[in-house]
Amino acid sequence: MGAARFLVSGRVQGVFYRASAREQALALGLSGYAKNLPNGRVEVVASGDNAALDALERWLWQGPPAAKVDAVTREACVAPITDGFRVS
Repeated sequence: MGAARFLVSGRVQGVFYRASAREQALALGLSGYAKNLPNGRVEVVASGDNAALDALERWLWQGPPAAKVDAVTREACVAPITDGFRVS
């Protein structure tokens, strides 16, 4: 088990990125959240199986069809206290 914080840059707001990330995370059995940041990036914090976190990171580089991802950074973090996966 692990936890990671991802910062996603590019055209990732207003293109259903957070909702799509939630669907992907839930399909992978992860918990956490995705939220828009004031600087135009999306923050995704997830916890669960390390292989699932790796799979989520790969998906974050793609995103939904309308997104254009320029960069994804990943850092280890303390697991969020949450049930399921929320979008804020």
